[in-house]
Amino acid sequence: MNKQLKFLTRTVFGMFLVLFFSVTMIQFVSADDLRANELNGRTVKNGYKVERGSILVDGDPVAYSTPTGDSFRFVRQYSDGPLYAPVTGYFSHTQGMTGLEAAMNQDLSGIGNAQFFTRIMNTLNGVAPQGSSVQTTIDPAAQTAAAEAMAEGGFEGAVVALDPKTGEILALVSTPSFDPNVLSTNSDAEIIANYRQLEEDPSQPLQNRAIAGDLYPPGSVYKLVTAAAAIESGEATPSTEFPNPAQLKLPQSTHEMQNASRTTCGTGSKATLEQAIVLSCNIPIAEMAMDMEPNAVPDMAHAFGFEQELSIPLAVTPSTSPMPEDEAQVALSSIGQLDVRVTPLQVAMVSAGIANGGTVMKPYLVDRVITPDLRVEKEYTPEEFSKPISRETAEDVAGMMEEGVSSAEGLAQRAGIDGVRVAGKTGTAENGTDENGNDLPFTLWFTGFAPVEDPEVAIAVVIENGGGEAYGFEGGSFDLPTAVGKRVMEAVLSE
Repeated sequence: MNKQLKFLTRTVFGMFLVLFFSVTMIQFVSADDLRANELNGRTVKNGYKVERGSILVDGDPVAYSTPTGDSFRFVRQYSDGPLYAPVTGYFSHTQGMTGLEAAMNQDLSGIGNAQFFTRIMNTLNGVAPQGSSVQTTIDPAAQTAAAEAMAEGGFEGAVVALDPKTGEILALVSTPSFDPNVLSTNSDAEIIANYRQLEEDPSQPLQNRAIAGDLYPPGSVYKLVTAAAAIESGEATPSTEFPNPAQLKLPQSTHEMQNASRTTCGTGSKATLEQAIVLSCNIPIAEMAMDMEPNAVPDMAHAFGFEQELSIPLAVTPSTSPMPEDEAQVALSSIGQLDVRVTPLQVAMVSAGIANGGTVMKPYLVDRVITPDLRVEKEYTPEEFSKPISRETAEDVAGMMEEGVSSAEGLAQRAGIDGVRVAGKTGTAENGTDENGNDLPFTLWFTGFAPVEDPEVAIAVVIENGGGEAYGFEGGSFDLPTAVGKRVMEAVLSE
């Protein structure tokens, strides 16, 4: 009998210890993560008990709370909602929260650790609770230029602009966008109906194409990574020559590679690496890659940020550059096809790293957090992300990119800005065929930076479906994304 009692006592005591440990983990260790979880409905409901802080662009509120006479006490509102939706996200008492509303929720709702003593003082003084405001790095001129250029063309896609020297995100645009106001009313029925309509929209406006969603094949903009790997390893220089056939049968494969022009890369029997970048030729790049170690290009991609977790503080889906299994896969992946997939942010990071002398700065979207009494509670500073290439390699790649804009033959020439040295690279990515064997519309790219001698902006533009119906789904990368990129760069440089 005593033995059974002892066993029972020990079992109950053990269960008590497990319960004590679990409660401790929930109440103390995991409390912040649970509060920050966008699926935590209680956090959202509690958020309506305080005046939520504003999200600011250049000091102006683009998301703010307005008092109401109902039980919710406040309603969340968004000025220029569709323009800034990829940045702010939404705050909804039935659909949770996304964007900075979710990523910076603890600060905006006043429940962060940094606000602990402020909450105590407000309670003692009888001051109503209020959240802190979040100042973003977004440049309103760049954001507006990007959104307007994409909207005028009727394009689906994304634009990301960075300051290469700091990593500040100057523009983050995803089109089509949506109006967060329709998800932040205090009517549950309206919110549910509006959310269902957005979710069922085939153009997927809730998807943030700039940093997540279905990643894109990069096409020829990936050749910048391949060129960087070759030059950094000593395998090539911009003047290195390669055989220049019009077709290349890939090893152990029935696939025959061609240049986009369906001709040779220039008129000579040999083509240089610089020619391949300027004219965006496939065959010389593939030949170069097959002479390198199979892991050389994927390793360089990883150094630029591929396959790595990143928070800006919005979660960014990692870009992928798998290890090729044979020479045919080396060739195809070296030109940004096969299984290589990217976010526009990652492509912008590649150009920014080249622009910044080989150093990639960590992208960030929040500049500082400001308390209701206008004190700076947190300030975010530039942080080095990686150094994938030397300054010499960066200068070589940048020189080829500049030639792609300044040369009369360069496919990126329409990104040129009078009186400004611009570096750029276009890309046209294939997306396979439909059930009838017809090519699906291409994905169109432009990436670059300016001014070359003292870069202020690096950009990536992606346009889906060959520009869409207005262009017969057959638009070209030499004119559509380059025009968008030019407008955004001009907006930054004109300030």
